[in-house]
Amino acid sequence: MSGPLRRLGETPRHLLVCEKSHVRHERSRHAARVRSHAYNCCVSFLIPECGMLPEALKNIITNIGEYYLVKNLSLHELVTHEFINAFVKKGKLIISVDKDTYEELGLQGRPSQYSGKKVMRYIVTIDLTDSAFDLGSKKHKRVLWALKEKKPLEFDFLLSWHDTGAEGSTLMSYFSKNQIQPRQPKTTFSTLRNLQCPVLHSNELQGKLEESCSSQELFEWLGAVFNKVDLDNKSFSFLSTYCCPQPSTVVEQAYLCTITGFILPETIIQLLEQLCCYFDEPKLAQWVTLTVHGFADSPVSWRESEHGFQKGGENLYNFVVFRTLDYWLQMAVGANDDCPP
Repeated sequence: MSGPLRRLGETPRHLLVCEKSHVRHERSRHAARVRSHAYNCCVSFLIPECGMLPEALKNIITNIGEYYLVKNLSLHELVTHEFINAFVKKGKLIISVDKDTYEELGLQGRPSQYSGKKVMRYIVTIDLTDSAFDLGSKKHKRVLWALKEKKPLEFDFLLSWHDTGAEGSTLMSYFSKNQIQPRQPKTTFSTLRNLQCPVLHSNELQGKLEESCSSQELFEWLGAVFNKVDLDNKSFSFLSTYCCPQPSTVVEQAYLCTITGFILPETIIQLLEQLCCYFDEPKLAQWVTLTVHGFADSPVSWRESEHGFQKGGENLYNFVVFRTLDYWLQMAVGANDDCPP
């Protein structure tokens, strides 16, 4: 079999990094991990032994707020000082472009680390708050000229803004000339009946034979639940032979909520905090989960790590919060991605 044909039969490479801590531990990095993953398109939480959404979680979902779609927005609009002064306290513009576009732009960049021997994609990073990028500087003039005149680029953008209360322009008024369109996140609720759930122990990340399941087994099980895969492994099923990892237990009902849109890290932190508060009073549930998916075509995954979206695009993470407030954090990426932090 030739090389290319052989690679078609190979399972795509993926990475799953797991860590554990306690939500109230002074050195817990759970909030920092959430904030370092900025571009989120889907959030799901699963609460076993629950038939009704707690009021505190319902309030967060109701008040998530809008995000915005701006079509055919010229890229140079994001490097003007009007935009930077209105919305950017600290940030970078990261552009992933093909070889021809890179050469036409004439801006300094670097080859994509996933290009292979023949470089066909480049990454251009512009620090918008760098002192060398001040109004009237040579650097700012060159970038503005490259994006506005030499190689004008237009894209459809999703925008969201975490308003901390500071005075300033809003996205709607600033981009009014661009026919900005507000979008409301979509939320779906479902109650799963007689759900077979893996047995988990917070101190056994790797699982223990006949006593508890591992974090990887839970991760695969969640994927099956979210995709409504039958977990019975019936002999006549031609769709799936997957079954719930063992040991397991059957819960009478579990509450599943999924939110899709452009979801900010601050909203995810609020949801995570309320899931922790869920255990303030005695509950039947031993644990809850919060799963977050990043956009498949985002140029970055965590922080500024290059995201190789040409091969799959997976970048997601999952919290398992136990009733003791111990937690597992699972971070996953597909092919052409750095190891999560």
